[in-house]
Amino acid sequence: MPGVIANEFGKINIGEEIIANIAGHAATESCGVVGMNSKTATDALLKIVGGEANKKCGVKVSFDEEGGVVIDLFVTMIFGVSLPVVAQNMIDNVKYHVSDVTGLKVNMVNIHVESVISG
Repeated sequence: MPGVIANEFGKINIGEEIIANIAGHAATESCGVVGMNSKTATDALLKIVGGEANKKCGVKVSFDEEGGVVIDLFVTMIFGVSLPVVAQNMIDNVKYHVSDVTGLKVNMVNIHVESVISG
């Protein structure tokens, strides 16, 4: 289901892949985040292929009952960083970028720390 913005001129549909790409870019900008983790076979293939396409790897986008965006991020972080601080920074950054670029309301960003590696 795409995100929908409606106004007096019509509707704008924004696909989940676009939102995932924006969220992936914003999440990896956070200091302390090493990368995104594969959650599906498609994600694993995108990681192998590389490039810009793998920015949506480790990002799951859904919509709640109110039509707001819910984003789940599956990440690897560097050992020694404050996980709550880095996670909050990621949440703020992702909410800001997705809302700013798409105009959609981001109701929730969930961070799943899948692994921690030494820097």
